[in-house]
Amino acid sequence: MGRATKINSITSPELLAQINPQNQRLVKDFLMYLKSIQRADTTIESYKNDLEIFFVWNLQNAGNKFFVDVSKRDIISYQSYLLTENENSPARVRRLKASLSSLSNYIENILDDEYPGFKNIINKIESPVNEPVRQKSVFTEAQIQGLLSFLVENKQYQKACAVALAAYSGARKSELLRFKVAYFDDKNIVFGSLYKTPEKIRTKGRGKQGKQLNKYVLSKKFKPYFDLWMADRAEKGIDGEWLFVNITGGEWQQMQTSTLDTWCDSFSKVLGMPFYWHSMRHMFATELKRTGLPDSVIVSLFGWKNADMLTIYDDSEADENLDKFFSEDGIVIPAAATVKDL
Repeated sequence: MGRATKINSITSPELLAQINPQNQRLVKDFLMYLKSIQRADTTIESYKNDLEIFFVWNLQNAGNKFFVDVSKRDIISYQSYLLTENENSPARVRRLKASLSSLSNYIENILDDEYPGFKNIINKIESPVNEPVRQKSVFTEAQIQGLLSFLVENKQYQKACAVALAAYSGARKSELLRFKVAYFDDKNIVFGSLYKTPEKIRTKGRGKQGKQLNKYVLSKKFKPYFDLWMADRAEKGIDGEWLFVNITGGEWQQMQTSTLDTWCDSFSKVLGMPFYWHSMRHMFATELKRTGLPDSVIVSLFGWKNADMLTIYDDSEADENLDKFFSEDGIVIPAAATVKDL
């Protein structure tokens, strides 16, 4: 079974306009509160979308009641609806409930003067077992090289550049769009083989600014696709600091993640299996591990606190690791690898 996400169109401007005005104001105030404590814009947008789903359901199935008056029975009905009628995964249901729990905590802890008797009931309802429902796509570097060749042959240079950057930096989807053209200057190459961004890039983390990290990119493997995209940009008269761009209102502007999402379907068809940007983060970690780099070096390249995350992202089989250390002669001590070997 391939990795597929069910996309639902539950909300609409017409339905959102019918939501109980008290709930509309509650959500607005809650989102303002999140902004005041410097939650990331993407986090706030996620809360907004998740809460809108509930309040449209509440409009259509629970009498459009004020959230303060929502009962445990209502939450059970909502959870059942998500699982059975809307066919959401257990993980998605848990996330939607988590948004309601956060809203409840806001009311209980911040609006306690207005609603002194309010208690968070969301966590009293047992959530569905969080079982994986999507098969992970594990790509080899050879497969991604095949995709890159296809994109270059079809002169889709920006797409090739994006895939190469993801594959040879391990950057997350949102992080890809924060790279600037100027980062890929020879003066920013360190250790003879890595581009190091001269500025820190916002990565995943708490707060509006997230976690700020310098990012590393394998220069020799990425540069050919960067050069093709730069030549294509020059030919098209594209100027500006951002590496990946869309044309909006006649002007080239920083690309949005929605565009990257639309590319996944065509990449999946070429590869013959579902492509998603996070799979490149797994591939990069796995390939680094296969080279024999010490875990501490891989951890540094990704900006992790420790090697615990590497156990999640390394998709290599156990036999691959054992093969490096055993032969007909017994135990083998392989030569230490460095980033210059990549």
